[in-house]
Amino acid sequence: MTNWEQILCRPETAIREGLRVITNSSLQLAVVADDDRKLLGIVTDGDIRRGILRGVALEAPLAQVMNSSPTTIAPGESPDVVLRLMRSHAVHHLPVVDPDGRIVGLEILDHLLNREIYENTVVLMAGGLGSRLGELTRETPKPLLPVGNRPILETIIQNFRQYGFYRFEISINYLAEKVRGYFGDGSRFGVEIGYLEETQRLGTAGSLSLLDGQGDSPVVVMNGDVLTQVNWHQLMDFHREQGAEATMCVRELGIQVPYGVARIEGNTLTGIEEKPTHTFFVNAGIYVIQPHVLREIPRGAHYDMPQLFDAVIARKGRAVVFPVCEYWMDVGQVHDFHRANGDYPQIFDAK
Repeated sequence: MTNWEQILCRPETAIREGLRVITNSSLQLAVVADDDRKLLGIVTDGDIRRGILRGVALEAPLAQVMNSSPTTIAPGESPDVVLRLMRSHAVHHLPVVDPDGRIVGLEILDHLLNREIYENTVVLMAGGLGSRLGELTRETPKPLLPVGNRPILETIIQNFRQYGFYRFEISINYLAEKVRGYFGDGSRFGVEIGYLEETQRLGTAGSLSLLDGQGDSPVVVMNGDVLTQVNWHQLMDFHREQGAEATMCVRELGIQVPYGVARIEGNTLTGIEEKPTHTFFVNAGIYVIQPHVLREIPRGAHYDMPQLFDAVIARKGRAVVFPVCEYWMDVGQVHDFHRANGDYPQIFDAK
């Protein structure tokens, strides 16, 4: 059994706080109980993401997204029984509940607590001009701009490395020699790095046509100017469980209308909604793609990632979205760059 008390939450706890508990714990779930520790439910990362897609706000209580009927076991069950139940119910964790319904422990599969090694290739798109950053990128490619105590791209690579990824391809064009000069073959960072060098600008997906054969393993693709705390284990598991050909990470974006919006029918005013907020899911610049989909990209032609997803959708392929609830920042403009530098000590140095 393991230290489960660190993940206890109340049913009225905000989903945002529950997500923090899940993210900060190696157990990757939250247990919901009342003041007497009677088990009310459990919440996983997947429960929260499914709730977000249904329109549940991050400030809503955990009770709105929790699994209120989890499989449980009684105290004293043998390890063989526990493992058999986990396999038969396809779960990674089992709350231990006494005859009065109080949680007294948690059994969890050991492999979830161990570091997994991923053979998947990670492609980092680092060939853009970074023109919106003005003078900052006149002599420095955007992925080499310092955020915190290291270049953006180095933070991205080290974050992947912590999750067990070690094979990288960096797509380069603008000031390519500086990116090559800094990262080399990746050995000083404990990884393997190759390069996809564009002789012409190929768009956000065109350079993927330069990849050599990738076998059957999905490829992770990420913009080289995005800083995030996405849980890569959860993303890879989601892609596999969904049977997806292409997964796009999306970010919730709320846009508030700064005026009262009139509701009208014909020329009749039926009501006024004061400063409403409209919510959208936007592309977060992170993808997981099956190799056969990458082979559909025309070689040597300008091709953008939305075109690739549109092509999958057009032939009725399996394209899915993975909501990003964790920290995410696109360092695309000057104010984003300064904000990321302010965020860095709390978000990345604290890991």
